[in-house]
Amino acid sequence: MPGAAEAGGYRARVDVPGIDARAVPAHVAIVMDGNGRWAQRRGLKRTEGHAAGEEALFDTVEGALELGIGWLTVYAFSTENWKRPADEVRYLMKFNESLLVRRRDEMHERGVRMRFVGRRDWRVPRRLIRRMDEAIELTRHNRTMTFTIAFNYGGRAEIVDAVRAIVAEGVAPEKIDERTIRRHLYDPEMPDPDLMIRTSGEYRISNYLLWEIAYSELVFTDVLWPDFRRKHLFDAVREYQRRERRFGGIEAGT
Repeated sequence: MPGAAEAGGYRARVDVPGIDARAVPAHVAIVMDGNGRWAQRRGLKRTEGHAAGEEALFDTVEGALELGIGWLTVYAFSTENWKRPADEVRYLMKFNESLLVRRRDEMHERGVRMRFVGRRDWRVPRRLIRRMDEAIELTRHNRTMTFTIAFNYGGRAEIVDAVRAIVAEGVAPEKIDERTIRRHLYDPEMPDPDLMIRTSGEYRISNYLLWEIAYSELVFTDVLWPDFRRKHLFDAVREYQRRERRFGGIEAGT
């Protein structure tokens, strides 16, 4: 990734005990799960859990910047989340819009490029889409880190949309390979995640980046998302660095 001078002057790589700075994952993806349970355990409305998750999100962003992680992708709203109660969905639409307004300048100052993946269909409010586009345009030339928000996103939907685009282009079946499909994903530039983290003690992928995580290392934590902080990110990176990534191969001599 380009250096600080090209990315707005912010590049804080710190020495974190137990982490080899030479082997930090280039791309970390996170399923931010447990907001509702966090709130319910405190006798609060589920929406209070989503609000509390904002601090967790941006402390994690700061931690990723400290480690020099180049890509961070978070699962903010899935194609299945429309099944939630209508008042919760309305809250999430308004909350994400206000979050973008509050935080986009902060991200820009840190040299963070913001992107979004997911369907922009009729269910997503036009005002929210405008806020997304404003954040994209403001930060488009930043290179310290790419922060991608998966919104109205589903891994199966992404693959379906890629196939539809390939068919619409009239690509001959024998010409379709993995590179063809990758070129038609929501963000063809996005590298596959090296590490995927899921919070709240759930051991599922939940339709997240299905194509992209084929060889990602998966780390699951019992921490509910509003309690997640950069120290938990660092723990996940330590676990990642303890693993042996073979991508279907074997070690020489074994």
